[in-house]
Amino acid sequence: MPIKDISRRYFLKTGTIAGVGVGVLGANVAFGKDDRKVKIGFIGVGLRGREHLRLALQRKDTEVVAICDIDPQAIKISQEMIRKAGRKKAVAFSDNELSYKKLLERTDIQGVIIATPWLWHTRMAVDVMKSGKYAGVEVSAANTLQECWDLVNTSEATGMPCMILENVCYRRDVMAVLNMVRQNMFGEMIHLECGYQHDLRHVKFNNGKQPYGGGVEFGEKGFSEAKWRTAHSVNRNGDLYPTHGIGPVANYTNINRGNRFLYLTSTATKSRGLHNYIVEKGGKDHPNAKVRFKLGDIITTVIKTANGESIIVSHDTNLPRPYSLGFRVQGTKGLWMAVNNSLFIEGTSPRAHVWESARSYLKKYDHPLWKKYEKDATGAGHGGMDYFVLHAFVESIKRKTSTPLDAYDAAAWSAITPLSEQSIAQGSQPAHFPDFTRGRWMKRKPIFALNDQY
Repeated sequence: MPIKDISRRYFLKTGTIAGVGVGVLGANVAFGKDDRKVKIGFIGVGLRGREHLRLALQRKDTEVVAICDIDPQAIKISQEMIRKAGRKKAVAFSDNELSYKKLLERTDIQGVIIATPWLWHTRMAVDVMKSGKYAGVEVSAANTLQECWDLVNTSEATGMPCMILENVCYRRDVMAVLNMVRQNMFGEMIHLECGYQHDLRHVKFNNGKQPYGGGVEFGEKGFSEAKWRTAHSVNRNGDLYPTHGIGPVANYTNINRGNRFLYLTSTATKSRGLHNYIVEKGGKDHPNAKVRFKLGDIITTVIKTANGESIIVSHDTNLPRPYSLGFRVQGTKGLWMAVNNSLFIEGTSPRAHVWESARSYLKKYDHPLWKKYEKDATGAGHGGMDYFVLHAFVESIKRKTSTPLDAYDAAAWSAITPLSEQSIAQGSQPAHFPDFTRGRWMKRKPIFALNDQY
């Protein structure tokens, strides 16, 4: 049953405004007359989870009720953060990998932030929604097409929102360009580029921490993400991390809201970067020098949309390079290129065929949300954009509305990973996207960053 239909049913039953995407708000998540604090639980309080926790503790409208992590040290550090913030100690769950289900049994939690290894994201988000709570899931949200459908089907069946916590959608320049796109500065969208181009060799091998095995260990001997993330590079060949790039581009092209992804083709290069790093840092006789990594060093994916745009998505994490998400937004009137922070707009730029600095445009078209919350976002992670993604999640719960990024977005963006694997395995043949909205994309309207709050 569609989320919208469930919401209508809830509205008729309760006589209150539930909002699209929230259809079963029961005693678990209802606010009392004098209680306006959003009660949050955290599943996963490692490095990423603790950044969300830090920001939640800075808000006056949140209460951290419970935390869950199988690492006792992560629990200890988190509890100390809570204590220093002058908050009540959180209930902790850490016995085993399924202890998070105990957290979900609590009736005093309204929303749950999930920041765990990738393979747990979908099953946890599904269980959160089934427990009648808002799910906020870190990226990517799913690993397989079935998991993508699990997110959509569960959100539709329960009426509970699932927000993919894609913070780059809120990056300041990205949102300024979104403002420009919506004001038709670039004309009709034609071609876009994005990706995740980030040297992660130090993360995949002990996060650069020398005491943990000399810098080239992973798996059980690894530290932090190296414990689990590197295994994906050993066993999979596809775009493993597409959402940082595709999220903003999806908003530029109204994916799931008047447009949708049709199909993609993907190509992988040979794999050399991780092996060379091991040999350089650990020596050619190190046991990990014998590991054969399946992941190509650079994955290039081309997506075709229903409205006729082409999108190039790059995955480049195993070679030496500066960080870049490689944004390019090109329409019938001009384009913006993030790599050189430049643009050209026909009839507006002073000289034909010559790049113009984007600096003044990004300032002029600074998004209203950034103008409103700049002070609050100061000091938040990733240049302030972490503030906005948590803010949107909290505000959605307070208002009992759908989240600005939803289960359909989580599914469509995350589907790039398994579809790219399929395309590469089949010699770069086209792989078609399921229509996760079941046709509703034709009537759904854009909502991201249109509300004055989120």
